[in-house]
Amino acid sequence: MNGYKIEPGANLERAKLSGANLRTADLSDANLTGAKLSGANLSGANLSGANLSGADLSDANLRGAKLFDANLRDVNLSGADLTGADLTGADLLDANLSGADLRGAKLFDTNLSGVNLSGVRLSGADLRGAKLSDANLSDANLSGADLRGTNLFNTNLSNANLTDANLRGARMPDGTILD
Repeated sequence: MNGYKIEPGANLERAKLSGANLRTADLSDANLTGAKLSGANLSGANLSGANLSGADLSDANLRGAKLFDANLRDVNLSGADLTGADLTGADLLDANLSGADLRGAKLFDTNLSGVNLSGVRLSGADLRGAKLSDANLSDANLSGADLRGTNLFNTNLSNANLTDANLRGARMPDGTILD
């Protein structure tokens, strides 16, 4: 499926695509609910507007993938490579991203409430306006990340690296808002 266009809105619910090469595939608006995509190569793929709720994308290569406005609720992205991916406006409520690589990713206005981000690499990521309330960011690397206006209320930031992160206007775990 390398570079092939799949009909917009294709129904791939519960598809078994583990290890598949879907590099640069156009899966925009596709229904991938509950799909098995662990270890798949989706680098540069267009998954904008896709429904991936409950999908398994563990250890998948999503470098530079377009996931804006995607439904990623309850998705397993543990160990996935999302370097430079665009997740603007995506809904990742209750997703598992433990050990994922999100360096330089665009997470502007993304819902990450209740998400497991322990040990995640988010250095240089754009998290402006992201909702991170009740998320687990323990041991996460947020060095140089843009967290302006981010909601970190009740977020676990134990051992998180916030060196050179921009926290202006962020709502901190204790409810205070930084100037």
